[in-house]
Amino acid sequence: MSMRGARGARGALGAVALFCIAIPQSAAAQSIDAGGSPGGISSSGEQKLILTPAQRRAIYAAVAKDKSKAAKTAFPPAIGADVPPMLELYPLPDDIVAANQTAKFFEYTIVQDKVVLVDPTRMRVVDVIGPPP
Repeated sequence: MSMRGARGARGALGAVALFCIAIPQSAAAQSIDAGGSPGGISSSGEQKLILTPAQRRAIYAAVAKDKSKAAKTAFPPAIGADVPPMLELYPLPDDIVAANQTAKFFEYTIVQDKVVLVDPTRMRVVDVIGPPP
């Protein structure tokens, strides 16, 4: 084989190897849960939670009635806000997680009559669900 042919073969093998490596990474970033709701991992490595309006209403209805889950420590219930580390968080009910498998990675508390969904790993607010209008 000529030198030129050897370089071409190595280049083709390198391209195939890069393609094979790239597939699993892009597939992990675009997951869809069993319930059909999109979710996954953002480019920064954080889990993303995307909820339909019906799922948001269901979460509020399922957890807001239990006032014992209200946060004992005040903090701003805003997306992206840091959550105090001593704050007690609660897992979402099984029926909510069954409807959106991505929800299993998040916990909640109640602040100012709003359900505050938290990424417990980063201790950061990912969503705030208020009472239905």
